[in-house]
Amino acid sequence: MIKVLIFIALVFALGFGFAWLADMPGDVAVTVGDQLIHVSLMVAAVGVVSIVAAIMLTWWIIRVVFTSPERLNRFFRARKRDRGYQSLSTGIIAAGSGDPATSRRMLKQAGGLLNETTEPLIQLLDAQTTLLEGKHGDARQKFEAMLEDPELRLLGLRGLYMEAQRLGDREAQKHYAEKAAELGPQLIWAGKAAIDLKTASGDWDGAIRLLEKQKAAKHVAREDADRKRAVLLTALAMDNAESDPAKSKQAALEAHRLAPGFAPAAVTAAEAAFRLNEMRRGVKVLETCWRKAPHPDVALAYVNARPGDSALDRLKRARRLEAIKPNTTESSLIVAQMALEAGEFEQARKSVAAVLRNQPRESAFMLMADIEDAETGDQGKVREWLSRAVRAARDPAWTADGIVAEKWSPFSPVTGRIDAFEWKVPVERTGALIENDLDPMVPGTPADAGPSVDAEETVVPALPVVDAQPEPQADAAPVKTIGEPVDLAARVEAAREERTRAAGDASDETPAADTETAPESTGMDEDRGTEDKAKPAPAIEMAAAAAASAAMANGKAGANDPARAQAGTSQPPAEPAPAAPAADPPAKPADKPDVGVKADADTGEQAPLKPPIPDDPGVEDGEPDKPRRFRLF
Repeated sequence: MIKVLIFIALVFALGFGFAWLADMPGDVAVTVGDQLIHVSLMVAAVGVVSIVAAIMLTWWIIRVVFTSPERLNRFFRARKRDRGYQSLSTGIIAAGSGDPATSRRMLKQAGGLLNETTEPLIQLLDAQTTLLEGKHGDARQKFEAMLEDPELRLLGLRGLYMEAQRLGDREAQKHYAEKAAELGPQLIWAGKAAIDLKTASGDWDGAIRLLEKQKAAKHVAREDADRKRAVLLTALAMDNAESDPAKSKQAALEAHRLAPGFAPAAVTAAEAAFRLNEMRRGVKVLETCWRKAPHPDVALAYVNARPGDSALDRLKRARRLEAIKPNTTESSLIVAQMALEAGEFEQARKSVAAVLRNQPRESAFMLMADIEDAETGDQGKVREWLSRAVRAARDPAWTADGIVAEKWSPFSPVTGRIDAFEWKVPVERTGALIENDLDPMVPGTPADAGPSVDAEETVVPALPVVDAQPEPQADAAPVKTIGEPVDLAARVEAAREERTRAAGDASDETPAADTETAPESTGMDEDRGTEDKAKPAPAIEMAAAAAASAAMANGKAGANDPARAQAGTSQPPAEPAPAAPAADPPAKPADKPDVGVKADADTGEQAPLKPPIPDDPGVEDGEPDKPRRFRLF
């Protein structure tokens, strides 16, 4: 906008000047040789401007003619450079997307269009393409060659560090990370990697110094720096806990000051104070941490502050923790545990009941099983509590990168990352929330008590008779009522009388004409016809199941007897001679029938019975097949 205004002002000034010259009277006399030329002021001004413009145009033409080769050369160089940078850009994009073929092709084009010595991106693309092609040895050589160029030195250190990390060479990682942090203090990855590697090697002092440099350079936020410093100081205190308790206490107290809710720092500081007979100092540290974040390690260190205290003294300390932080799961659990050790089972049950109401989890059910075992010894209830503990949600634990550890560690054993462990529920197994229908306040039956009346086995009543009744199966196993002896001879005799009575009633109702024209039939047919016309009740069927095979044998005997075959259906079958009573075989329970063999109705031989193929429990009968999203193998 300013340029437009300047241009308008300039045009206006020129117009005003020419107008002023046109209105100004007078002339200009120019003597050329013997000639005198008189012109007006306006004509003289136009002539001067024209001469200047002609001179400038002539100079421009001469300059273009003499500089045209250089201009053409510069144009083609620029065009070539643009094509080279376009190929280089395409190759870098291909390398980032994981396309080694396109990246290599673009690298060749860029190498032919650009100068490799003056363009560092070509070396970067070459190294990245080599890594994509799986030639890690060649890639390491290219990164090592970059170390000679000051402009590419940090890039080469980064590449060598990544290769050392891929190979798991911690010494090489530490070397390259420290060198990169020294050359470029602003490199966040180098400082972080150097701290992690020093932490993994146990160089706590070196890691703390490097962290302070990063904090001073404002490469790390103040909160993150304080947290990492607390972790490193806690690790330093844990290493010096036995050898130098004073140094351990000093480092742990500083860590506790930086992170008051950090349980490992508080526990380490308290234990160091206890070793130096500073009981009040250690107790105060634990109480401060408990107010910030209740933790079971803090609770155990608090109740076991004095090794010689009795179980009642530890219970009093647990109650003090509960008073400091009431209505929390950790407070209730530590009170329940100490009450169990002191023999206060009622208090232990109340504390566990509070946990089961608010946050049921594995440790609460396990503790309830211990209480039940210690108080009553009722193994049935103990097993019930243990089974619920298996299905309950898991307790929080120290977790880092999918690893669950029993104790806290300053770095991850998988990646070496500092402050990786977190106190949370492990993600490897998430327990389903179950409803607790057992009352923790009701104790079980003591182990020395006699059996209760409810535990006696009772007789299962027979099912009522329904309209649709199944036919009696010959291979059904006899049913034995629990707690009642089996009289096989009496049941066989009752079954025979019932079958004879039913056959006689059927023969009285049959007309005489039908009897004369009826075809010959066997005893087996008479038995089957009788069974079709008069079916016994289910209770009788269950009682006569043991004599089914004997009745079938009698029917076959009647079929082979010609005198009985001529009698037809008008006469009942002859009763077989009673067999000698045999000893009662051990009866099988009703819920476990004998399905191993099956009697053949024609030959009487025992044929093996194949087990039934169970139906698919996930698909009901008549349910249409639903399309699956994935094909399962």
